[in-house]
Amino acid sequence: MKLSDRYSETIEYFIKNNPFADTELEYRNPFELIVAVILSAQCTDKRVNSIMPALMERFPDASSMAEAESDEIFSYIKSCSYPNNKARHLSGMSKMLVSEFNSVIPSDTELLRKLPGVGRKTANVVASVLYRKPVMAVDTHVFRVANRIGLTKASNPLACELQLTKNIPEALIHRAHHWLILHGRYVCKSRKPACSECGLSEFCQYFNKNNK
Repeated sequence: MKLSDRYSETIEYFIKNNPFADTELEYRNPFELIVAVILSAQCTDKRVNSIMPALMERFPDASSMAEAESDEIFSYIKSCSYPNNKARHLSGMSKMLVSEFNSVIPSDTELLRKLPGVGRKTANVVASVLYRKPVMAVDTHVFRVANRIGLTKASNPLACELQLTKNIPEALIHRAHHWLILHGRYVCKSRKPACSECGLSEFCQYFNKNNK
């Protein structure tokens, strides 16, 4: 099967079966999204969603969070992974948003990556979700699913990102990010992929290799 056909079949499947895929993080405005994405590193969306209401009630915007001590932020997020680091990141990110960006979340990924706690993946998530930028955030789910299906042959997340963005139509990249994440989260799981429930198994390289 040609690579272009593999992409076409995959995209066609997701358009049909999950046309409105979006982030499972709950947010009401751009500031809440960037906070949630920072918290979501190595932490489940479910956990982040349980943390956010009280955190955002106390710190509803960048200026209020910028004035807080990291210790106080920590008290609201201590049930997530790496809360000490994330509290420092949220404090620094908020301060920089206020001082350098007039509290506006930038749409450019290079500017986003200047913010404390915002790496390449986080910047791509924020730019993709908020501004529909054609950038692909590669987490463990995206990396695993793309390699298993045969969309990529990548040894690291950056290589995976570049291969995906090269082959997926630009207008669909922001949605494809969610297609792959959700498929990895609920179907193409790491240890026990539910191949019998997967509509991509007919041309999935992983399935065909392990089910001959």
